[in-house]
Amino acid sequence: MMDRIEGKVWTFPDSIDTDVIIPGRYLRAQTMDELAAHVMEPIDPSFAGKIKHGDIIVAGWNFGCGSSREQAPVALKHAGIAAVVAKSFARIFYRNAINIGLPVIVADMDVSNGDEICIDLENGNITDKSTGKTFKVQPFKKFMLEILEDGGLTHHYLKKQE
Repeated sequence: MMDRIEGKVWTFPDSIDTDVIIPGRYLRAQTMDELAAHVMEPIDPSFAGKIKHGDIIVAGWNFGCGSSREQAPVALKHAGIAAVVAKSFARIFYRNAINIGLPVIVADMDVSNGDEICIDLENGNITDKSTGKTFKVQPFKKFMLEILEDGGLTHHYLKKQE
């Protein structure tokens, strides 16, 4: 069961919109690798090359605002981002992320770039392993954990049909 996520933190400010997450000019990318190579490019052109599989984005208010493009959470997940933690999310981004199996957690955290954190989805705790601080968050319901574990809503539905 996907209930724990550990990774290195990358911090971002408030109001990161979907055009920042994946600029519109790349939406016709031919491969997922090509799409993922451009995540967060308007803020940091070298970001996609610096992240490692399992890294975690921690951001401010209104993460994923803007258009409803599904490519934004897809590109983050394919680039290796294991979860996004933010003070709040645009509703459609939140739903799209869950639908594709990318954990999104609402939390107001004080962390720094490079910190290592551990997210306990089932019990609702995030621990900053760099400082020892623990942040309480809303635990994920069992059915949400199952969707994430199955890799998203489509895979979850297909698994239930077996």
